[in-house]
Amino acid sequence: MPPFSSALDWGFDMKHIAAALAKAQAEMGKALKQSNNPHFKSKYADLGNVMDACLPSLNAAGIAVIQPTGEDDHGRYVETVLIHESGESLNCRVPLILNKNDMQGYGSAVTYARRYGLMAMAGIAPEDDDGNDAARNPPKPEAPKSIGADQFREIQGLIEATNTDEAKFCQFLKVTELHEMNAKQTADAIAMLKKKQAKIEAEHDAAVREE
Repeated sequence: MPPFSSALDWGFDMKHIAAALAKAQAEMGKALKQSNNPHFKSKYADLGNVMDACLPSLNAAGIAVIQPTGEDDHGRYVETVLIHESGESLNCRVPLILNKNDMQGYGSAVTYARRYGLMAMAGIAPEDDDGNDAARNPPKPEAPKSIGADQFREIQGLIEATNTDEAKFCQFLKVTELHEMNAKQTADAIAMLKKKQAKIEAEHDAAVREE
């Protein structure tokens, strides 16, 4: 099993456990976010909440849950196993990712892996899960990049070559000075000035031909 992924062992026959799991899922409620997370100043569904949300329905449907730890070529993991009274089973592995290499870090990683493994196997999610939280708090867009030194010199050269009034040009672009332009304004400014330069050169060539 590669790291940062889960593996699902479907077994040879799972018609009994599949039917039982479907029945259990129909009765499961969402895992309420009832535990305070001091790091994020929010509420989340801890392992106990998740177990309360799904174990009664799973057990009533004849499904037991075990979550042993193990280790393979890819590292340590927690394996969540659903065992049906018929003998059929489903299992999934979640890798252990430790922030600290001590017992506290190990215990925390095991708890998180058990939590996510059980939610994944039971097919439940917290009422306010990470996806919804991300939707409510989307990442802030990056500030527009400012004009580069080469582009600044290019614009100054074009302004001079086209005899453009710099103050009026800045006013048109809604900036006080040229160096305040962002990347889009810079690109637009260069395009406009080059177009003006091409028009001036074309008019000049036309006048020369008429002489």
